[in-house]
Amino acid sequence: GPPKKQAIHMTATTRIPGRRLLHSPGPTTVPDEVLDAMHRQPMDLADPRVNAAIDACEQGLRWLVGSPGAAIIQYATNGHGVWEAVIENLLPVGAAALIPGTGHFSDSWALQVDTTGRRAVRTPWREGHAIDVAAVQQVLTNDVSHDIVAVFAVHTDTASGVTSDIDALRRALDACGHPALLVVDAVASLGAAPLAMDAQRFDVLVGASQKGLMCPPGLGFVAVNERALAVAGANPAPRFYWDWARRHGPQSYSKFCGTPPLPLVFGLAASLKLLADEGLQAVFKRHQTLAGAVHAAVQGWSEGGAVSFFCQDEAARSVSVTAIALAEGFDPEALRTLARERFDVGMAGGLGPLYGRVFRIGHLGDLNAAMVLGCLAGVEAALLVQGVPHGPGTRRAIEFLAAND
Repeated sequence: GPPKKQAIHMTATTRIPGRRLLHSPGPTTVPDEVLDAMHRQPMDLADPRVNAAIDACEQGLRWLVGSPGAAIIQYATNGHGVWEAVIENLLPVGAAALIPGTGHFSDSWALQVDTTGRRAVRTPWREGHAIDVAAVQQVLTNDVSHDIVAVFAVHTDTASGVTSDIDALRRALDACGHPALLVVDAVASLGAAPLAMDAQRFDVLVGASQKGLMCPPGLGFVAVNERALAVAGANPAPRFYWDWARRHGPQSYSKFCGTPPLPLVFGLAASLKLLADEGLQAVFKRHQTLAGAVHAAVQGWSEGGAVSFFCQDEAARSVSVTAIALAEGFDPEALRTLARERFDVGMAGGLGPLYGRVFRIGHLGDLNAAMVLGCLAGVEAALLVQGVPHGPGTRRAIEFLAAND
């Protein structure tokens, strides 16, 4: 008989022909312009180019977050590190923060609050839905002694693909006259969805480099208004590395509490220029269109009965990431592996309580229609090979894009 085919065993050093499509919701694809900016020799910290790059990042981030007067404080860390910076600066030991339920990431932030000796007050989360603003308002109304120092809100929960209404939270705070700061985690939404600190009247924005900002992981930052800086200044909690007050001044060394992560700073400056060159409204429209294509595909796949949106509220579906549930008996992790190893589409799985229940397609950052269609075709091929009943998803995405320029 014919010789048996030998199995191909991929190793860490095996070259993949072509390019594997990266559709996790972070890290995202890094543009060539950002890679080029990072591919520079380090320089001594007194070199004027160091401060110029840091200044470019600070000015660009002020523009992006919509707050010309905000203090921009950067860290060599991921989003979880910046969460801790917010906790350490705003909350005295034993103080409370209200963390509205959004799923895995609100739970993770609340765990950090409790673990660092503060107190997390939570509102319940209903799976597949955004923040329950009425529940938030009720908790704030009941807090007559104003023990809650701040509301820590996750704008887009990356695990569930659900985006909550920040304006509704602001209205809830105003309605009950509560003085709590409003802190917004925009890690998964900044550079993809509209957010404006000053216009929407929130006090702190939390961001990181690896999603809509199109950089590798490793650089986190906060944008802080004067009100929040005053609260931090009056906070007696001991802190050093995270301390906002220590990260002011003209020297790059002090701004990073040590040596800056120069390649990431150069990369972020380049990515902010790309966003400025494209124009924010064009960036937002592009993300909305590409997300619409993904949503059209999921709607098409759902006609087979085994694929569905995890987010139940169409208006709350994120422009950054879509969480997709599979019916019982089908394994999202096996689907991910098949999509990656056979069809070269890398995407994300479920986190926390959603592990083994969903897979996630990221559609943010340096992305265009061809890349999204390639991703969807690869996922659809994996659904076919795995025997998951599904309708015509990729075709629906093509039709959506054809009708939306």
